[in-house]
Amino acid sequence: MKVTVIATVLNEGQSIRRLLDSLIAQTRSPDEVVIVDGGSTDNTVAILEEYIAEGLLPLRTLSRPGANISQGRNAAIDAASGEIIASTDAGVHLDPDWLAALMEPFEASQARNAKELSVVGGFFLPDPRTDFETALAATTLPALKDIVPQRFLPSSRSVAFRKAAAQAVGGYPEWLDYCEDLIFDFKLGERYGPFAFAPRALAYFRPRPTLRAFIKQYYRYARGDGKANLWLRRHLIRYLTYLLATPLLIALAVGHSVWWALGFLLGGMVMLGTPFKRLWPMTRGWSLWRRLGAFAWVPIIRLAGDAAKMIGYPVGVLWRMRHRDSCS
Repeated sequence: MKVTVIATVLNEGQSIRRLLDSLIAQTRSPDEVVIVDGGSTDNTVAILEEYIAEGLLPLRTLSRPGANISQGRNAAIDAASGEIIASTDAGVHLDPDWLAALMEPFEASQARNAKELSVVGGFFLPDPRTDFETALAATTLPALKDIVPQRFLPSSRSVAFRKAAAQAVGGYPEWLDYCEDLIFDFKLGERYGPFAFAPRALAYFRPRPTLRAFIKQYYRYARGDGKANLWLRRHLIRYLTYLLATPLLIALAVGHSVWWALGFLLGGMVMLGTPFKRLWPMTRGWSLWRRLGAFAWVPIIRLAGDAAKMIGYPVGVLWRMRHRDSCS
């Protein structure tokens, strides 16, 4: 089966070489690579042209100034000549077996004449470079052992699907600037059923380098949730926790009994237990003070992320109310 790897880029001059080199190093070479540039003003396009001239990849580029991620991915899908589309992101580098692992379920189902497989989800791992990034990865990203394959919704930094399937569901939602890959997953799942899971199809990406960048990211994610009407229950639980349960516990601890303050201990264990468990092996070999510093970041990251989500979600809901006709 012919496979086309797609990605979108915008001002990725500092990271694009790492992705391209990891594509060159694949044990299963892509038949085609289509990269859509959204109007870069740095040296991204020059680097892409350099790789095309060297002929080390079957690379084509498309220029779509001003296009969002969904529009760029749809343009790449339309231009692809491969029967299978493997999607990734510009800011990642890929395990050498990434593409081979994504293609393996397609080829296995074809070999045994099984029902045609439409989607294979790969996985992603953090590639932190600082103590903060390590803490951020442990706080916000699932570990492989946390994944239930039947319910896993793949990120478009590591997923493969049939071109015909993507076109049948209308591609990525071009009205949505964040969470677009979740909506795409939902549409594919509704039409084609559960996805296959390829845990060895690994894309490595760097977490946000600063707390400010992380807050901005989570604000945008939550705004996308509001626009797409996603995870209402989760967001309501967050509002109830911070705006109702927390003030109530404080009032009870101050006005009735200090024992009510144990509620904060229980809540902290629920919120921070899993990140701490993930962070412990990630910091193996670190000095005591360095390890304590990383652990101290976890509650800060958790509180900052929740605050960003609580601000971003209603902004997205208001946008959705004003643009009901375009949300489809």
